[in-house]
Amino acid sequence: MNGASVRVKGPKGTLVFECPERVRVTRTEAELRVERNGETNQHRAAHGLARKLLANMVQGVSVGFSRVLEISGVGYRAEVKGDTIQLTLGYSHPIVFQLPPGIRARVDRQTVLTLEGADRQVLGQAAAAIRALRRCEPYKGKGIKYSNEVIRRKAGKAAATSR
Repeated sequence: MNGASVRVKGPKGTLVFECPERVRVTRTEAELRVERNGETNQHRAAHGLARKLLANMVQGVSVGFSRVLEISGVGYRAEVKGDTIQLTLGYSHPIVFQLPPGIRARVDRQTVLTLEGADRQVLGQAAAAIRALRRCEPYKGKGIKYSNEVIRRKAGKAAATSR
C-alpha cells in the first residue's frame, strides 16, 4: 500500500492513517509490516514514524490511551458537562473547554481530571490545551499539571537581612 491509507478498527473506534510515499505497508494474517523504499535518512525517519503511528493506532482502538491532569489551588476545580469541561481556575469567569470528538473526560474529587480516547495525538493536544489554561507556577504550585510531572518549587522572597 504505497501512498495509500490504512484503516484500523477496534472496540474503541476506527482510525485512518495516510502512508507516506517513502514507506509501504503490507498486511499479512496477523500483522502489518512497514518497509522503507530507500536507505536515506528521510526514508529511515519515515519508516520509524509510520511504524510507531500504526502501533499507536492499534493500541488506541484496542485498549485506548488516558492522560491524567491534576488541578491544585484554593477554589480551583473542574466539572464535566456532556462534551465540555467547565474549569474554575481563579479567573473572573469560569472557562468552558470543548472536548474534541473521540475524547471523553472524567473528574475525580473535583481536582483530578482524566482524559481518555483512542487517538493518542488528539488526546495529547487536548491535555496540553487544558494545561495551558493555567500552567503550574513554581512558587505556590497552583495550576494544572500532568500527574507524572514534577514542579520544581522556588523559594519566595527572602527576608531582609540586617547590614
